[in-house]
Amino acid sequence: MEISPWSLPFNLLFTSMLIAVVLAADPYSKALLSLKSQIIDGSNSLDDWKVPPGETPSGKVHACSWSGVKCNKNSTIVVGLNLCMKNLAGELLGNQLSVFTELVELNVSQNAFSGELPVEIFNLSKLTTLDISGNNFSGRFPNGITGLKKLVVLDALSNSFSGPLPVEVTELESLKVLNLAGSYFDGEIPSSYGSFKSLEYLHLAGNSLTGKIPPELGKLKTVTHMEIGYNFYEGSIPWQLSNMTELQYLDIAGANLSGSIPKRLCNLTKLESLFLFRNQLMGSIPWEFSQMVSLINLDLSDNLISGPIPESFGELKKLKLLSLMFNEMNGTVPDTIAELPSMETLFIWNNFFTGSLPENLGRHSRLRWLDVSNNSFIGSIPPGVCAGGKLFKLMLFSNNFTGNLSALSNCSSLVRIRVEDNSFSGEIPLNFSHLHGIRYIDLSGNRFTGGIPADISKALKLQYFSVSNNPELGGTIPWKTWSLPFLQNFSASFCNISGNLPPFRSCKSLVVVELQKNTISGSIPNSISNCQSLEIINLARNHLSDHIPKELASLPSLGVLDLSHNDFSGSIPAEFGKSSSLVLLNVSFNDISGTIPSHKLLQSMGSSAYAGNPKLCGAPLQSCSTAIDGKKLRLILLISAGVVILIAATVSLLIRLRKGSKGQWKMNSFIGLPQFTANDVLRSFNATGSMEELLPFSGAFCKAVLPTGITVLVKKLEWGPKRVKIASEFITQLGNSRHMNLIRLLGFCYNNRLTYLLYDCLPNGNLAEKLRMQRDWGMKCRIIIGIAKGLCFLHHDCNPAIPHGDLKSSNVMFDDNFEPRLADFGFKHLIQLIKGTVPATSSTLGTGEFNDAIKDELYKDIYDFGELILEILTNGKVIKGGASIQSKPKDVVLREMYDENEAGSTNSLEEDEMKQVVDVALLCTKSRAVDRPSIEDALKLLSGLKANGK
Repeated sequence: MEISPWSLPFNLLFTSMLIAVVLAADPYSKALLSLKSQIIDGSNSLDDWKVPPGETPSGKVHACSWSGVKCNKNSTIVVGLNLCMKNLAGELLGNQLSVFTELVELNVSQNAFSGELPVEIFNLSKLTTLDISGNNFSGRFPNGITGLKKLVVLDALSNSFSGPLPVEVTELESLKVLNLAGSYFDGEIPSSYGSFKSLEYLHLAGNSLTGKIPPELGKLKTVTHMEIGYNFYEGSIPWQLSNMTELQYLDIAGANLSGSIPKRLCNLTKLESLFLFRNQLMGSIPWEFSQMVSLINLDLSDNLISGPIPESFGELKKLKLLSLMFNEMNGTVPDTIAELPSMETLFIWNNFFTGSLPENLGRHSRLRWLDVSNNSFIGSIPPGVCAGGKLFKLMLFSNNFTGNLSALSNCSSLVRIRVEDNSFSGEIPLNFSHLHGIRYIDLSGNRFTGGIPADISKALKLQYFSVSNNPELGGTIPWKTWSLPFLQNFSASFCNISGNLPPFRSCKSLVVVELQKNTISGSIPNSISNCQSLEIINLARNHLSDHIPKELASLPSLGVLDLSHNDFSGSIPAEFGKSSSLVLLNVSFNDISGTIPSHKLLQSMGSSAYAGNPKLCGAPLQSCSTAIDGKKLRLILLISAGVVILIAATVSLLIRLRKGSKGQWKMNSFIGLPQFTANDVLRSFNATGSMEELLPFSGAFCKAVLPTGITVLVKKLEWGPKRVKIASEFITQLGNSRHMNLIRLLGFCYNNRLTYLLYDCLPNGNLAEKLRMQRDWGMKCRIIIGIAKGLCFLHHDCNPAIPHGDLKSSNVMFDDNFEPRLADFGFKHLIQLIKGTVPATSSTLGTGEFNDAIKDELYKDIYDFGELILEILTNGKVIKGGASIQSKPKDVVLREMYDENEAGSTNSLEEDEMKQVVDVALLCTKSRAVDRPSIEDALKLLSGLKANGK
C-alpha cells in the first residue's frame, strides 16, 4: 500500500493532539510527566512514565500503571508515590504537587535530590508518611509542616539540613516516627521535644547538636526507641530519662557525655538495648542495672568507668552482648556472668581485671566472641568455653594465663585464636583437620612444647600463623605447610625448630616467613621462586648452608631478606642488585666469599650487612686488592700519579671555564638508578619533546626513557639559587626514604633554576582510576594496609618525620603486583621550602620533636587516610567523607558499608573486619586533631585484617 507523503507528519500531529486531550482529562499523569521532565533520571527508572499513542480518555488515571505510583481501587485517584532508590537527582520542585490532594504516602528516599525541601509538600494535608531519607536536601528545614495534621511518619535521615531542629513538628499529634538523624542540625534539642503526644521513635543522632540533653525528654511516655548520640553535648545523662517507661532502645553513644551513669535508669525495665559507648562517663556501673531484666545489649565501652562488674548482672538472663572494653575497670569477673544463658559476646579488653575467668564460662550459653585481652587475668582457659559450639573468636592475649589449650581441642567453630603474650604450656592440641574455618592463629610468647602439629596443612583457610618466642617448642616445620592456599604469614622464630626447610611447591599467597633463632639446617630450596608474593624472609641465626639461591633475587616484592648468622658459602648473587623492591639485605656472619657485586643498591646496605665474612670484599667492605711485586708497585704508583695530575689539571680547567655559570646541570642518583650524567638525562628529556610543557609545582608527571631503556616518571620544579641547598637536602632525604609501599625517588637532575625529579614508573595506574572496579574484601584490606604501612614509615621510621602532605586516591599507585605505593610524599613540603613559606629548620629537625606546622601536616595525613578508607570501602562513591561519617550514627554507616560491599550474615568474619576498618576511619576523621590516633596506632588497629593477619 502506498503511503501519502503528508500522512506521517499528520499522524504525529494527531497522536500529539490525542495525548494532549488525554492529559487534559488526567491531571495526575500530566503532573508526573512534568516532574519527570524536571529531574535527572540517571538509570531510566521512570522509563515507563508515558502515555502510549492510541489511548482514549477512560476516566482512569494512566499513571496508575506506572512504576512507583499507587492509586485507589478505581484507578481514578493517586494515593501514593514511592520513588525509593530509583537513582534520581536534581532539585525536587513543588509546582507539580498541588493536584495530589489525596496523597497518603510520599517516598523519595535513597536518591540524590538536592536543594531545599519544597514547602508545597506541606499542603498535602492527607499525608501520613513522608520519607525523604538518603538524599542531599539542604538549608534550614522549612516552616509549615503543621499543615500535615495526619502525619504519622517523618523520615529525613541522612540529608544536609542545617540550622536548628524544627520545633513545629511537636504540634503533629499523630506523629509516631521522627527521624532527623545524619544532617547538620545544630544548637540544642528543644525542650518542647518532650511534649510529643504519640511519638514512638525519635532519632536525632549524627548531627552537630550541642548544649545539655533536655530533661524534658523524660516526659516521652510513648517512645520505645530513642537515638540521640553522635553529637556534641555537654554535661551528664539526665536522670529524668528513667521516666520513659516504654523505652526499649536507647543510644547516646559518642556524645561527649560526662559524669556518672544515673542509677534511676534501672527503672527502664522494658529496655532491651543500651548504648553509651565512646563518652567520658565516670564512676562505677550501678548495681541496680540488674533490674533491667529485658536487657539484651549493653555497651558501655570506651569511657572512664571504674570499679568491678556488678555481681547482680547475673539477673540479666536475656543479655547477649556485654561490652565494657576500653575503661578503667578492675576486680574479677563474677561467676554469675558465666550463668547467663543468652550470652554471645563478652568484650572486656583493655581494663585492669584480675583473677581467673569463671570456671563455667561458655558452658551455659552459645558464646560466640570472647575478648578479655590486655588485662591481668591468671589461671587457665575455662574448660567449657566452646561447649555452645558457636565460639568463632577467642582473644586472650596480653594476660598472665597458664595451663594448656586442651579446652580448644574440639572447638571446630573457631575462626580466630589469639593467646599470645601469656604463659600457656604443653603441646598444641589444635585439631587442624576439624578447624574448617580457622584463619588466624597467634600462639607466640608462651611456653608451648611438642612442635607444630603435623596436620597444620589441613587448615585450608589459614592465613596467619605465629608461634614465635616459644623457646621449648622444638620439632620441625611440617612438610606441606607452604601448600596452604591462603597462608600469608608464617612466624616461628626462637622456637628451637630443627630439620630442613620444606620445599616451596605452592606458596602463591605467602608474604612473610620468619624463622630466625632456630636450628634449621640444610639449604634454601630453589623452589622458593614459586613464592611470588613474598615480602619478608628472616632466616637469621640458624644452621643453613650451601649457596644463597639466586631465585631469591627474582622475587618481585621481596623487601627484607635476613640470612645473617648461618653457614652460607659461595658468593652473593649479582641479581640482587637489580631488585626493584629490596630494602634490607643482611648476610653477615656466614662463610660467603668473593666480591660484593658493584650495584649501588647492595653497597648502600652498609658494612654491617656483610660483616663476619672474612673472605668477602668490595664496597662497603675493604677493597679486593691482590698482592703485587715491588717493580709492578712502583710502575703502578708512577702511572697513578700521572693520572692524578692529569685529572687535577682537567678539573682545574673545567672549573675556570665554567666558573660563574648559572646553567651548569648536576645529577644526583639514589639507589636503583644507574650512574648517568646530567647530559645523559637531559638528552633523554629532549627526546620526549614534552619536558618543558610540565608546569612547575603542578604535581603532573611526564615519562622519559633514559639511556639504558629505563622508563621513569619526571616532575619539574623551578627554584632559585638561594633555595637549591636546602631543597636538595630535603630531596635527598626523600630519595633515601625507601619502603615497599612508597614510590621510589631515583634521583634528580638540577641547576640553579630548574630541577627534574625522577621516579619509578609504575605500570598499573593509580587508585583513583580503579576505585569503581569491584574488588573483593581481601584486596581492599591489602590496599588499606599498604597505604597505612607507607604512611607509618614516613611518620615513624623517618628521622625527621616526613608528612605526606597530599594523601589522596590519585597519589596511590600500583606496582607490578598491584601493591599500593604512595606517590608525591613530601612534595607539598618541598614546594614550601622552595617558595620560602616554611623555615628551613622545619625540614631538618634532629631532636625527634616537631614544630607546629609539621604536627598539623601529620594530623592532616591521618584525617586524609580516614577519608581514603571511606573512598575505598564505597568504591569511590564517597569522596571527602570525613565530616559525613562523623555526622551519622555508626549503625547507619555500617549498614551502608555492608550493603556497598555485599557483606551479609553468611560471612560474619568479613562484617567484623569491615566494622574494624570503619572504626579506624571514624577515629582518623575526628574533628579535633588531638583526638586522632597516630598512624602507627591506626595500623595496629588494622592488624587483624585478612591482608595482614591479626
